[in-house]
Amino acid sequence: MNLSMPSATTLKDPARVLVREVNWLGDLVISLPALRAVRRRFATSHLAVLVRAELAGFFDGCEWIDEVIAFRRGSGIAGLANQRRIVGEIRRFDLAILFPNSFSSALWTALARVPRRIGYATDARGPLLTDRARPDAEALAGHQANYWLRMVKQTIDADGDPADCAITAAPENRERIAPMLAARRKNPAAKLVAIAPAAAYGPAKEWPAEHYAALIDLMAARGIESVVIGAPAERERCERIAARANDTPIVAAGETGVGELIALLSLCDGFIGNDSGAMHLAGALGIPTVAIFGSTNPLRTGPMGPRVHVIRRAPACSPCLRRTCHFGHYECLTRITPQEALETLLAALPA
Repeated sequence: MNLSMPSATTLKDPARVLVREVNWLGDLVISLPALRAVRRRFATSHLAVLVRAELAGFFDGCEWIDEVIAFRRGSGIAGLANQRRIVGEIRRFDLAILFPNSFSSALWTALARVPRRIGYATDARGPLLTDRARPDAEALAGHQANYWLRMVKQTIDADGDPADCAITAAPENRERIAPMLAARRKNPAAKLVAIAPAAAYGPAKEWPAEHYAALIDLMAARGIESVVIGAPAERERCERIAARANDTPIVAAGETGVGELIALLSLCDGFIGNDSGAMHLAGALGIPTVAIFGSTNPLRTGPMGPRVHVIRRAPACSPCLRRTCHFGHYECLTRITPQEALETLLAALPA
């Protein structure tokens, strides 16, 4: 099959636009300003997102997105069948904008013969694209939101604002979550704070479990209830932390999809947790968000939103961006005390 195609420059207002979205929850939030820029650039086009099935709920509250195409990869024969289905599904689009740098995302759109295919020319995929962007100094500097904003600016002349990251919970998800949460509250009149004590990246992002347990008790002494959230794989860590605390929090880890997690966070008065997908959701929802940073750099991947507060007490070796501490001391995390976290939270919460 000949995949080479002439560069398309005449599709000013394509009827159908596809955005292949990124593969991590936090990155979805960070890429949102660029996605909104695409929406504004093609205001009358049918706009769809192609996203991993487990992340599709992120778009439940995005009424400005016309279609969500969820996919699963898999392996072996099932994986090949899934990829064939994806290629068949996206043949109808006139323009595809690829946020991930992966070769596969470009290959799918080329096999589908989407007339115009836009993305960064990385991972040897340049020949599969019709419009190639290169990460410039502005894309690689400052917050990571600039990375995708610069790509859409270079290719389709779409302007965006890194602060344009607000999300909302879908009403139907709030209606499902509210009764579940209310049934497990000790004092419905008390403030409720979500705690996200795990991070998929690794232990260099995770504030110590004993610190979280102490924080839960410090908050309880102030009349603040806690709900511990996380992915199904993080349930065990969340339960261990809850068991260490004298005041037993609600443990909701593993009980919600992404759309329902957004709804749960929207029902909370505040959030405190590690650099994680949940942290980015809380910041984008506009609830008071306290983010604890260890090995990563908040200037690059910090939470976005109007009410975010970052705690970082970094030694000279941070940010190292490692999953585990090279020296074994994790001082970037252990230097942050439960009392400091409590004071930051109390200052962020509404009176």
